[in-house]
Amino acid sequence: MSRHDLVVAPLVPAQHWDLERIVGELHEARRRWREAQQRNREYGGREFPSRDALKAIAEGLRGSLFPMRLGPADLRQESEDFYVGHTLDAALNGLLDQVRLELTYTARHQQLGTADLEQRAVTIVREFAASLPALRGVLDSDVEAAYRGDPAARSVDEVLLCYPGILAIVHHRLAHQLYNLGVPLLARILAEIAHSETGIDIHPGARIGNSFFIDHGTGVVIGETAVIGDRVRLYQAVTLGAKRFETEEDGSLQKGAPRHPVVEDDVVIYAGATILGRITIGRGSSIGGNVWLTRSVPPGSQVTQARSHQESSQQGPASAG
Repeated sequence: MSRHDLVVAPLVPAQHWDLERIVGELHEARRRWREAQQRNREYGGREFPSRDALKAIAEGLRGSLFPMRLGPADLRQESEDFYVGHTLDAALNGLLDQVRLELTYTARHQQLGTADLEQRAVTIVREFAASLPALRGVLDSDVEAAYRGDPAARSVDEVLLCYPGILAIVHHRLAHQLYNLGVPLLARILAEIAHSETGIDIHPGARIGNSFFIDHGTGVVIGETAVIGDRVRLYQAVTLGAKRFETEEDGSLQKGAPRHPVVEDDVVIYAGATILGRITIGRGSSIGGNVWLTRSVPPGSQVTQARSHQESSQQGPASAG
């Protein structure tokens, strides 16, 4: 069919969809939600950080960290510093706008003071910017770990350009800085952008050491209070999760309590392993594929699915929590 054969359909009148009724019902649904959440007052303008804005900011930050590989296609090395300065300035100013939104939102809904809000926002972004050179060094160790850990990798450039685990850890390193600086919503949005693109779900609160490598990556889940040492390698579908959730007296879930594993240095965890609870995987251990583990193991342990099942049967059934 040529473009001359295309038929432009006539617009259907709004009455055909009964839009007036639907718009009214949606208005009523918003009213009920705001009333239930005690958000009846309209403040005007955007109240929440923007996922689209943060996606653009993340692209700018990635390009600033790795300009010749994640920057624009026509960038030349002689103009690298100019590009980094220009791009970083735009990204940080955009980030400042988003930090203001989160701080204002938090102050409004937690009834906190707003007198020094602007200075707090500037301080957060200034400290975040100052952390970028050191963060680049840590990311270099992650890229090198991926290259050394995968015989299919032909260069560090291939790793940075192609590996979803590297994209996920770049976002995590950025998000973790923001999380520690007191803007957890922005951090979570950055993490979820990478989750959407890679299938790797790393909570920004997780503490991850240097030279971290996720091979393949799809389905990896790392919880908020997980602690991971240096030179750790994970494969696809690994879960570092919580075994059970502690509750308050009113039955609500406790927030922030340590509930995810501690993985010490030089540990390898193979595909499909599920490690739950505040347990410790000792240094230099190897956890086999599809293992279900809810107990600590000492340094140098070799845990396979068959051995794990045998020991579990000897100890009795573990609680799912």
